[in-house]
Amino acid sequence: MTVKISSIGLKGLEGYRVQVEVQISPGLPSMVIVGLPDVSVKESKERVLSALRTMDAKRPNQRIVINLSPSEQKKNGPLFDLAMAIGILKEYGEIKSDISPDTLFLGALSLDGTIEKVEGMLPALISAEKLGFKKVYLPPDPLIPVDMLEGLECTIVHHIHDVLTSISGHCLVSHSSVKPQAKSSFNGSLYQKNFSQIIGHEHAKYALEVAAAGGHNVLMSGPPGCGKSLLAETFPSILPPLSKQNILEVISLYQLANEQLLNPEHAPYRHPHHSASSVAIIGGGSYPKPGEISLAHHGVLFLDEMAEFTKKTLDMLRQPLETGKVTISRVHSTVTYPASFILIGAMNPCPCGYLGSPSHYCTCTKKQIRSYINRISGPVLDRMDILLSLNPVDLGLKNRDTDSSEIIRSRVIRARELQTERNKGPTNATVPFETLIRTSFLTEKQRKFIKQMSMNHQWSNRVEIKIIRLARTISDLAGETRITDESIWKAVKFRRNFEGKEIKAKTSLET
Repeated sequence: MTVKISSIGLKGLEGYRVQVEVQISPGLPSMVIVGLPDVSVKESKERVLSALRTMDAKRPNQRIVINLSPSEQKKNGPLFDLAMAIGILKEYGEIKSDISPDTLFLGALSLDGTIEKVEGMLPALISAEKLGFKKVYLPPDPLIPVDMLEGLECTIVHHIHDVLTSISGHCLVSHSSVKPQAKSSFNGSLYQKNFSQIIGHEHAKYALEVAAAGGHNVLMSGPPGCGKSLLAETFPSILPPLSKQNILEVISLYQLANEQLLNPEHAPYRHPHHSASSVAIIGGGSYPKPGEISLAHHGVLFLDEMAEFTKKTLDMLRQPLETGKVTISRVHSTVTYPASFILIGAMNPCPCGYLGSPSHYCTCTKKQIRSYINRISGPVLDRMDILLSLNPVDLGLKNRDTDSSEIIRSRVIRARELQTERNKGPTNATVPFETLIRTSFLTEKQRKFIKQMSMNHQWSNRVEIKIIRLARTISDLAGETRITDESIWKAVKFRRNFEGKEIKAKTSLET
């Protein structure tokens, strides 16, 4: 007879059902694990056998074979320890009660039978919901928001004895069933920086509001000290709070990367140094782990001194910026991590940094300037929705009253709600273009204007589409149901070059 116990295997952030099949037969005392286990899974043999020795019942010396199905998937980690032990006890006859196929067992075993938490339990639980499991036994972990897992009864167990008593129904152990979702604890006052504290840069503030409302990427260029980093660091304060599903995804990624997440309700903000390797930015390793772009999922990735990053690293951003995910292939496995983020880039206009500065003289030649700007390739530049040229502001001027981050965030949330209703979920930056055109009709005059501007400035088709996406977001912020002529003009103005020259045209769409 063969006993089958359910568990979960992980392939990146995605989980799949694993059947732990246990068979005991006469023979020399031994335990064999098959099903493409790695070293950490093979070591489960000693942990499981030692934990079983702590049980009072006596068992004959027999041959134990454990198959982890599906056999073609590589298994890694100690996530299957508890399922193996329960399967062996069931096969020995220590467990009399039936175990439902909808019951899941997760956790590693200590030598004394204590059940320990392991890396990747939250993504395994999220996958268990999708796979239709109803109940799960798992060790305590304060970082797992079990109350947010709808339709899944989580039974917390500390020792293998707790599992046996719970299965037999003799007593109840501590558990957490589905509870009503508590009111969001989002607190915008936790942000240290506020847009009301920034002097000047009104155009840049509005551009960042548009970027937050539609999920658009921004590239800022300006001399050192003009406020690029300050604007980028303040940008997360106007982003809306994360939804429940997004919170679970972000926590899962941080747990897989073994990173600390301070405020799960807030959109994550990542600021890697330009000396960071491509593996650190994109993700990877022998057993691929999430990189900075995945840790910025549903949040912001700020690349300061963007031109100082290696060209290879910047070009590796092309796939994530287009698809919202990154696929990492290694010898041991190929995994896909989500990477849907807003990219904020900042760079100097030239190698010395003072091109266009009113207070410093630029010493760079045209060839040096062009070579410096070309460090950001055309395909990457095409994927930036908003291009901003910033200049220093006079700190002696009185700062006029400007909207605080709280007020701007409220407008961003309203615009996001309009997009969710119209696009059925995605933001304007990520919604399929066919859906965008179907729900936001352009007039023939508007199409001709965009085409003419693209021809004049040698913009690609991708840039034309981004103009339409930006115009849709600007119209959403204004509460317009259709894309207006004014919003298209504003979107066109956001496509500036880095030499201080703005697009000169009439404020109407007439040519």
